[in-house]
Amino acid sequence: MQKKPSQKKNSNLPNKLEKMRSVYHTHPLSPNQCTSTVIQIINAPLPLVWSLIRKFDKPQAYKIFVKTCIMTAGHGGTGSVRDLTVVSGLPARNSTDRLDFLDDDLHVMVFSIIGGDHKLVNYQSTTTLHEDDAEEKSGSGNKTVVIESYVADIPFDSCKEDTCLFADTIIGYNLKSLANITEKMAWKIDFSDITTF
Repeated sequence: MQKKPSQKKNSNLPNKLEKMRSVYHTHPLSPNQCTSTVIQIINAPLPLVWSLIRKFDKPQAYKIFVKTCIMTAGHGGTGSVRDLTVVSGLPARNSTDRLDFLDDDLHVMVFSIIGGDHKLVNYQSTTTLHEDDAEEKSGSGNKTVVIESYVADIPFDSCKEDTCLFADTIIGYNLKSLANITEKMAWKIDFSDITTF
């Protein structure tokens, strides 16, 4: 039976994850900015989860609100720029994002929103992947911790709580989708291994 993915915000993390969070997810803020962190535990190997996240040119692979993605600069590496159209029903139609940093060894991805008809101004997202400490010790490597944090300006007609609620909700849906997709992929891989015997 497949385990359900779990999600939490700023929970008690093991020391190793806490150190990574302090390095990559502690952001300096100006008075008109807000920040938050969302954590998703996924029952799938880190390389599999990373293979979806790192595809800057194909965010719709798991980001459920993205309808189309067109690369306007680069080919998915650092400095690349993408134009997104989003599904109807959201308070936005498009977004322009720039990939600021991508590290396939440390499993770190940073991107900024540099345009679009939405309220997420000066938005920068940082996503890191980590193998679950218990899984790492056992050597099974079948559980991944995804940490995504961001910094954004607070719109003049809004407040910190509303801005964070909006961003947290979008990220939450995306990470749940990522978990569902990668866990199904991992299950199929495990099942195919079993059937080969």
